[in-house]
Amino acid sequence: MRRFVSRLTALAAALALILSASAATAYAGESRAKIEFTEEEQEYIASHPSVRIGYVQDRIPVSFSDDNGEFAGISREIFDYVSSVCGIAFEYSPLPAGDVTYEYLLDGGYDLVSSVEYNKENQQARGILMSDPYLTSRKVVVARNDIDFSYDADLKIAISTGSQTLRKVLNETYPNFELVDYPTITDCFDAVRSGEADLLMQNQYVVEHWISKPVYEKLKVIPVLGLDDQLCFSAVVAFGDYDGASEEDGRILIDILNKAINSMTEDEVASFTIRSVIQNQYRYNITDFLYRYRLAVSIIAVFVVVILVLLFLLVRLYVSYAENKADARVRGRFLSTMSHEFRTPLNGLIGLNYLMSQKLDDRERLRSYIRQSDVTANYLLTLVNDMLDMSSLQAENLELVQKPVDLVLLFETVDSISANTMAEKGISYNAEYDLGCPFITGDEVRIQQVLLNLLDNAKKFTPAGGRVELKVSQNTSADGKTVTSAVISDNGKGISGEFQKHIFDTFQRELETVSAGNQGTGLGLPISRRLAQLMGGDITFVSRKGSGSTFTFTFKGEAASKPEADGENRHASANALPRVLVAEDNELNGEIILEMLKENGIEAELAENGKTALEKFSASQPGRFDVILMDLLMPVMDGFEASKAVRALSRPDAKTVKIIACTANSTDADREKAKASGMNDFITKPLDVGVLLKKLSEM
Repeated sequence: MRRFVSRLTALAAALALILSASAATAYAGESRAKIEFTEEEQEYIASHPSVRIGYVQDRIPVSFSDDNGEFAGISREIFDYVSSVCGIAFEYSPLPAGDVTYEYLLDGGYDLVSSVEYNKENQQARGILMSDPYLTSRKVVVARNDIDFSYDADLKIAISTGSQTLRKVLNETYPNFELVDYPTITDCFDAVRSGEADLLMQNQYVVEHWISKPVYEKLKVIPVLGLDDQLCFSAVVAFGDYDGASEEDGRILIDILNKAINSMTEDEVASFTIRSVIQNQYRYNITDFLYRYRLAVSIIAVFVVVILVLLFLLVRLYVSYAENKADARVRGRFLSTMSHEFRTPLNGLIGLNYLMSQKLDDRERLRSYIRQSDVTANYLLTLVNDMLDMSSLQAENLELVQKPVDLVLLFETVDSISANTMAEKGISYNAEYDLGCPFITGDEVRIQQVLLNLLDNAKKFTPAGGRVELKVSQNTSADGKTVTSAVISDNGKGISGEFQKHIFDTFQRELETVSAGNQGTGLGLPISRRLAQLMGGDITFVSRKGSGSTFTFTFKGEAASKPEADGENRHASANALPRVLVAEDNELNGEIILEMLKENGIEAELAENGKTALEKFSASQPGRFDVILMDLLMPVMDGFEASKAVRALSRPDAKTVKIIACTANSTDADREKAKASGMNDFITKPLDVGVLLKKLSEM
């Protein structure tokens, strides 16, 4: 379609030059014989120096109101010509959107209605006074790319209200189509785009204009064979108790118009058409720009929000820290450290955002900037998570989740992650573990968090060509619990004797590591040690400058049976891709989630709030959806209420469909409330695609 419009524009430019001479003389009537009007018609013209025409406003470039509120388009060009040759001045008034009643036209003093769809049989059957057609074009169908159009299919077609002739033709020609009225042309387009309707049928010039709008990029145009769009005048005459023009007056006016219309040559009509099409091509606006580059804009918007949230957390954490630590040196060190840690990546994000805005059409460069932005955003997210963990630990309200843990699977996961990151830096990595009790009760997420933090530190301070080792062993404590010891050793830079005294203090980093460019907040080790202590263990270390370091992480747990979700079950469920219903009130977030899922072959559907999600699930066939991704805070009905309502439905899958909370709220209270409302799992925003896909594969 874009290529067709380009060819049409090129053709229009050439034809405009060829036809300019005839168009310029058309109004003056210099190149044609004078129209002969009857005595009756001459009397009408003398007694009616002007007539009032009602025109539709939303059919660019055929008939519409321009930026000044004036009647414009192909019809206006033709009407000006008709006015000049018949000697009657036209007064143009816009008609309201939707179905316009005959009573409205009479009460408004209209003499004619323009852009009426011509149908001779309809004219005779209804007694409507219509002129001969003044503009003929083709009807075309617009459908989504995923719709297989067939005249025999049972499809829902959107038509603009008031299109009575089109309605009659469609009912007679395609009785299997379901016709749905919408007030305007753009409402019809939006209905097709959203899936409310399967297709729309409209004048080809109107379609060619609106199809250029970026939001309709996934729509296609299909020619309709044997169905023309003919536009004419319709006379408004009085009937019943109304005072106004008589039927005879209407007939005379139509006869005058027909003589003027039939005096136009095909070249003149083509000239009017081409000029209007060229002058009224679709013009992009800021909304179109934001939609076309929505990915880049959304990334920039997310970064802005992240920056604001980080600044808020920074101030809040500083105030809380300053209240508990009156020492001016501690406050100064905190500000210095956090200022550096936030300013550096934020400066990178701001710079990348600027570069992206300058390179929106360079896909390769934009892809590179997005990758760099993703790395930086993930680092900022780590800072936020560390600050939140430290805040919870200081407030003593962080609770461990005690459940059976498969230590073999846990350490294999840690090994896999660490081996890849070590290899990228050129570090030799080896892991050995001797587990006499492979199943214990504990917090799997927090154990993995501490291990990955210690291994990441070892990698960070070990140069390429170095070595990192992980050795795990177990013994039994005096109280009968299993004590697991994970020893991480490296041959890296080591830690100076002076800094070893402060290594577990918050916001502490050795000056040499800061100047070397190693990122970190000085929160990782303090958080890890406090978590280890909550698990009944500790973190200790030995190190010597230039000779590497060895950290030992211990934690306790009761012996447990093998967790129910074993590897075989996970593997079996991962073979089938789930069908997902996404409940998300933010349109951009919803579109991003759908694209993420569809890119990975997962069928997904969007609901804009909890109530819509409930309705879509209720209306679906049992088993249609395997998973509901449920945002918590939504208008109309929030995620908690929607989950309860789903569980209360009397259908076989109401109790078994998996509901995953998908929200920016990550407090323990939110998790408990989500669980109480019937949700099975919890995932926080910003979404980690890998984590989301892993959870879906385990459903």
